[in-house]
Amino acid sequence: MSGNLRVLVIGGGAGGFFGAIACAEAHPHAQVTLLEAGRAPLTKVRISGGGRCNVTHACFDPATLVQFYPRGGKALRGAFSRFQPKDTIAWFQRRGVTLKTEADGRMFPVTDDSATIVECLTKAAQSAGVRIKTNASVVAIQRVGTDFLVQLKSGDVIEGDRLLLATGSNAQGYEFARSLGHRIEPPVPSLFTFNIADPQLRELAGVAVESVRAQLLVPNQKPIEQSGALLITHWGMSGPAILRLSAWGARVLHDCRYQATLRVNWLPQLSFGQVEQVLNDAKTQEGRKAIASYSPVSLPRRLWQYLVARCQMNEEQRWADLSKKSLNQLVQALTQSQYAIAGKGAFKEEFVTCGGVVLKEVDFKTMESRLCPGLYFAGEILDIDGITGGFNFQSAWTTGWLAGHAMGEG
Repeated sequence: MSGNLRVLVIGGGAGGFFGAIACAEAHPHAQVTLLEAGRAPLTKVRISGGGRCNVTHACFDPATLVQFYPRGGKALRGAFSRFQPKDTIAWFQRRGVTLKTEADGRMFPVTDDSATIVECLTKAAQSAGVRIKTNASVVAIQRVGTDFLVQLKSGDVIEGDRLLLATGSNAQGYEFARSLGHRIEPPVPSLFTFNIADPQLRELAGVAVESVRAQLLVPNQKPIEQSGALLITHWGMSGPAILRLSAWGARVLHDCRYQATLRVNWLPQLSFGQVEQVLNDAKTQEGRKAIASYSPVSLPRRLWQYLVARCQMNEEQRWADLSKKSLNQLVQALTQSQYAIAGKGAFKEEFVTCGGVVLKEVDFKTMESRLCPGLYFAGEILDIDGITGGFNFQSAWTTGWLAGHAMGEG
């Protein structure tokens, strides 16, 4: 490797920073310059996880880990065998930052403050000799021979031998990739909540159920199914089960303009027959009680009353008077409730898109372009997205690390 190798990194987010640090540390003779369009780098890291920064997820088996990526899992399988959450934890630990694991597997700094991660990355970049230029907005990139000419808004042109594009899900970043010969999968939103126009349901805003099985039904498509907690909101439904469905169904939902059917099994731990048995037992043993006020299943009281009302039962109706037909309706409501999705809501500030650089055009051993030698990719510019829980950061750390190590070679 020549002593004056010039490495340019465009994008001061998680992937870009990690790539720049990895390159500068592994190849001290390379001159690494990071260009960030904004006034400060790492803004998404700073606001993520409600300001706590969900760094990664405590899943240490690459084969299991890839199952949390609706797009890109297959390509990441080998990448995770080289740098995975265990390596992320060790990387930060070596630099004085300890991560802790929460009950759901998400990992945060013990300080519960994203500034800890921002400071750690900034310090690591500085001590590795990375040159960080802020307010350095790139307007065009040209390939001239083996050089990359990066033109800034200021009029300056910076030359490099290697170029890492880590611009996130940014339209201009996609344009740069296109100008260098790459195809882009059209970006569409992923990770969002469902709007459901049911006034009675919306009155239950704040009611949460720990475990449901939810299915997304779109005409002429195979049902998509996810499990997890569900939260009823004043616009419809949210919670992990819904966010996962939105991620796996991102493309089909976009194509049907977010008009689809959601089917919810509120009691996934019981079979259809078991639910029927529980209701029959209530009819026999609690016959004098009103159905609306006595629930034989473990659901929030308001949700139970809403489901009973949905079956057109009045508040005074007693268990003893429950007809076979009404009992079947109630079993259906508990195990196969259907709701019309009428659009999508936002999900806090952690907006994720699917889409980006077509993965077949990138070598995932090195993150180098298969079409343009010397060009590398990291993070969300790629057609990779994970569900909520630290997975999107982990793919940024992994792809950044691989790109950083490879860029200084040869």
